[in-house]
Amino acid sequence: MPSYRIWRLKENQIQQFRWAPHTIGATNIKPKDYEEKEVIDAEGAYALWAELKDSPNALRVGDVLESAAGELRIYKYVGFEEARWVLPEVKSGLEAQPLAITTPQQAPPAAG
Repeated sequence: MPSYRIWRLKENQIQQFRWAPHTIGATNIKPKDYEEKEVIDAEGAYALWAELKDSPNALRVGDVLESAAGELRIYKYVGFEEARWVLPEVKSGLEAQPLAITTPQQAPPAAG
């Protein structure tokens, strides 16, 4: 039976997610907005939703399911849709450094 990791949308992000316009296509999500929770075995995303719907751990709009293969599905008002992590760009710190401009070395005058 497939297993799904549940990523819960953090409390401070719930209202923002609820009022955001519905987007078509994959939803970009940020790891900083989620907390990794339990892993549950279920036949599929909707089976997992049905299993949890009447429990204190019911899925909330904005929660994400991650399959063992790494596929992400975000729970929206219309059902589950594709999602993908958006990772922050890693900066090396060199971006702010000025470029070094050098001039070619002049050859010493020829002896003669």
